[in-house]
Amino acid sequence: MSKILLIEDDLEIQEQVSGYLRTFDFEVKAFAYPLEALNALENEAFDLVVLDLMLPQMDGFDLCRMIKERFALPILISSARGDIGNKIMGFELGADDYLAKPYEPRELVLRIEAILRRTATSTSLQIGDFEIDESSRMIKLDGYEIELTKIEFEIFFKLIQNRGKALSREQIIHASSLSDDSKNRTIDMHVSNLRNKIEEDSKEPKYIKSVWGIGYKFV
Repeated sequence: MSKILLIEDDLEIQEQVSGYLRTFDFEVKAFAYPLEALNALENEAFDLVVLDLMLPQMDGFDLCRMIKERFALPILISSARGDIGNKIMGFELGADDYLAKPYEPRELVLRIEAILRRTATSTSLQIGDFEIDESSRMIKLDGYEIELTKIEFEIFFKLIQNRGKALSREQIIHASSLSDDSKNRTIDMHVSNLRNKIEEDSKEPKYIKSVWGIGYKFV
């Protein structure tokens, strides 16, 4: 069962769309406020986001950008702002589809199913500046492939999956092939090697930041 995050501040529409999607066996969690939705994304796994643009707290385009930067999730924008300029902006920010309101609920289901089929057949993820293929342990930065060892890739993937969160060295060890009794300096060595490969200046890292007293985070 696919899990959908619906971000819609019109509670009547929110209830209608949620109920309709559930009749097609989607699990739906709905939020009116962007910050609540972001908190849910931090703590739960979703397969797709349905996003309204006219929201309290922040504009939907800003929220779309934030989600695409921090999470490897497809986004379907559902908005009354149906003019071509808004559609272009949505796609430029990484939206996977754009459905102008009003629409037939069945069309929303068909578009969600089409997006999920596409993402299910692709092992490549675009997160920030990086294209990542987990099955082949390949990453590209700005289109250029970067060769990583198995452990370097595991560390990189764990950090980028938790983008913006500080991870302890112990959490990183448990997510990698390193033995549980590995020392902190072992992780530091692998992170240093990783920085040398992905950073323009490993001494002033842009992507992997040290968090004093904790470990590292990907920003």
